[in-house]
Amino acid sequence: MFVTVVLMFCVFGVTTGEFVVAGILPEVAGDLGVPVGSAGLVVTAYAVGMIVGGPLLTAATAAVDRKRLMLVLLAVAGIGNLASACASGLHWLLAARVVTALVTSTFFAQAVVVAVRSAPPGRTGTAVARLAFGMNLAMILGAPLGTAIGHQWGWRTTFATVGVVCLIGAGLVALGIPASSEEAHGSALAELRVLSRRPVLRALALTAIGNIGVLMVYIYLAPLLTQVAAYPQAGLPILLLGYGIGATLGNLVGGTLYDRNPRLWQPTLLGLLALTLAGAWLPARNSLPAALAVVAIGALGFAVVPGTQARVMRTAADAPTLSMAVNASAYQIAAAGAGLLGGAIADSGSGPRPIYLVAAALTGCAALLTILVSRPSTHRSGWRGPRPLSGHTHSREHAWERDRR
Repeated sequence: MFVTVVLMFCVFGVTTGEFVVAGILPEVAGDLGVPVGSAGLVVTAYAVGMIVGGPLLTAATAAVDRKRLMLVLLAVAGIGNLASACASGLHWLLAARVVTALVTSTFFAQAVVVAVRSAPPGRTGTAVARLAFGMNLAMILGAPLGTAIGHQWGWRTTFATVGVVCLIGAGLVALGIPASSEEAHGSALAELRVLSRRPVLRALALTAIGNIGVLMVYIYLAPLLTQVAAYPQAGLPILLLGYGIGATLGNLVGGTLYDRNPRLWQPTLLGLLALTLAGAWLPARNSLPAALAVVAIGALGFAVVPGTQARVMRTAADAPTLSMAVNASAYQIAAAGAGLLGGAIADSGSGPRPIYLVAAALTGCAALLTILVSRPSTHRSGWRGPRPLSGHTHSREHAWERDRR
């Protein structure tokens, strides 16, 4: 239990550094003297670092002792966030974010394996759910607190605080995580072979397309609410808290629905998310409906996550560590595209409001693609696979094997 709590704290620290940017983006832009859209490249740079660093670093370190590797990864994350706080210009900030992102998904992948192997028999799903709850805490507590710190003492203090939390996490791992007794857990070549499979590539594409719309709204949440809805800046931490609560509840509900009928509920949830994004465009200039839309978007946006993660884990089941990193990379591909496209819209003459409509269109496309891709796979295997983010697992190894072929 203590091992899982330590790892959950580390996941909370590492992922807070990613989520908190949404609440301090205007401050970053103002301090560095760049447009908000250009400051959004901070998110894109982080996403690119995870996309490149996640699978490659995870595969390259496949034979490294897990505890030693986690200590190094947390140290790099801490130093990277401290370097972000000291950046003198946008280019230096982008470089610091890339370095920080390189280790994020690799750490999470290692933490999942350690938590699962240290859990009692039959408690695998609970261990993974607790780590995922560290991410939810980053949204519920980390992002609002970091935003409040940024508004009070500046965005640099926010990044510095995240860096200190990561270094504290490294100390807890050093003291509380036992040395690994397992043998080398694979080779880079064997792990990377997973990426050549067509089902894996399809799963990654659906993860990316299914998340780009909601991420576009989340990244530019601050200008959407302050510039379009005229919401007071002091209220942003509360709205980020609402988004995080919605995301947590949506994750649990979405996982339950996916287990009951993945073929029905995954495209349905994506369709509902598309309609909610489109509906948010209509009252976008009214602060109260816009605030309510934030909670709904958070709930539906994370309701689709269990299904997309389950698909990736299913198709890459013989490389569990890499499959976690690959799924994070696919998610960050969406974040990179969302940062670029949303920035172009935000800096255009029409302002950030059309982001809602573009996000709705992209999410609607994801719903249609999910129907097309899922139909033959679901029909062949009848799979009702694991839902690691919602805390339940099922023994479906035979179905996993059929789906991989």
